[in-house]
Amino acid sequence: MMRALWTASSGMIAQQTNVDIISNNIANVNTLGYKKSRAEFKDLLYETLQKGSMKDIDGKPVNIQVGHGVRLAATNRVFTVGNAEQTFNPMDMMIDGPGLFKVVGPDNQTYYTRDGAFKLSIGEDGSKLVTADGYLVQGADGDILLEEDAKDIVINDAGVINVRNEDGTLAEIGRLSVITFLNPSGLESVGGNLYKATEISGEAVDTENDGSGGKVLQGFLESSNVQVVEEMVKLIQAQRAYEISSKSIQTADEMLGMANNLRR
Repeated sequence: MMRALWTASSGMIAQQTNVDIISNNIANVNTLGYKKSRAEFKDLLYETLQKGSMKDIDGKPVNIQVGHGVRLAATNRVFTVGNAEQTFNPMDMMIDGPGLFKVVGPDNQTYYTRDGAFKLSIGEDGSKLVTADGYLVQGADGDILLEEDAKDIVINDAGVINVRNEDGTLAEIGRLSVITFLNPSGLESVGGNLYKATEISGEAVDTENDGSGGKVLQGFLESSNVQVVEEMVKLIQAQRAYEISSKSIQTADEMLGMANNLRR
């Protein structure tokens, strides 16, 4: 009976975590560039009550094993591309592919993001392309700096940055860094639509306009890849699994009560 209590409780704990992850996905359904997470589970240690055996033509070809429940194995982030929303704002950009934008924060740490809602930070030496939180967007040669007389910024599919000067001519000033990782699911989420590279994500690879990171679309923003209906179905499944685990605890408790009340 005690095994049933602990096994069912592990199921309730696992489903509570699953609901937490689903809730976070639903909460970020309108977050730009958000990538949904998925809970992955593994079964726990098994107790072997009887081993199978085979002697000549007699024997028992199967084992008798009883499991001890479930545990959370991983939270896998799904990096599929979200829907493109056209904004006609030249500062809005998205990557149609697996790449990420590279930014540098106030702490001089390098981060990566799929949120392309960029702004212009105007300074004495010109304007710099930044995120909404002021993180500096990086190009092949570092910060992206626009001269004071630059009127427009034009970025092609390969991420090459051109500015229109006062005389109407276009001048190339660099290119956006489009970064890929061997294992993007290994990136560490730090909040603010930002990720950090880790040992398990692999080294950041600058695609250098070869197209492997995807196309840069100017005037578009990427919405989250969360499908509300799909998350609601998962939420119902998690709730039902939680309920049946709690019912298992209740049943085991009632059986223990019956055994305690036995009379000779």
